Amino acid sequence: MPHRIDTVIKDKVLAYVVRDGRLLVFRHIDYPWEEVGIQVPAGSVRPGEPPESAVVREAREETGLTEFTVLRKLGEADYDARPYRFEIHRRHFFHLELSEDTPERWLSREDHDGEREPTRFECFWTPLEAGHVLQAGQGALLGKLLDYPR
Repeated sequence: MPHRIDTVIKDKVLAYVVRDGRLLVFRHIDYPWEEVGIQVPAGSVRPGEPPESAVVREAREETGLTEFTVLRKLGEADYDARPYRFEIHRRHFFHLELSEDTPERWLSREDHDGEREPTRFECFWTPLEAGHVLQAGQGALLGKLLDYPR
């Protein structure tokens, strides 16, 4: 009889940060893009943490920037992460504003509260229309940004 693996549901947040028609994205420096793709700031909601707080925390941790404001929640969508992980991600998508200047590209790192080696990123801006290249369905609600005045 095959072994059954239980799938868990985890709350996740994703940040769409748009400036001048461009989307803030990053790539992992230590992993090939073919394996991890281009991503938007995203991560897990901690127990008892509101998704609105989690998305700002994750955006800060992954980009090294601090001046984020939640403009609105765009919606939710489930993502089946199997077979990579036996998880269903209940994703909360947010539109964020960034009120500090940035270069076109910069390096950042997430320290993971010292629990494991830091993750290194290269952050950059890409045209919003190129959002279809985002990994693992992260671009699922990009179309909702079109209804928002820029």
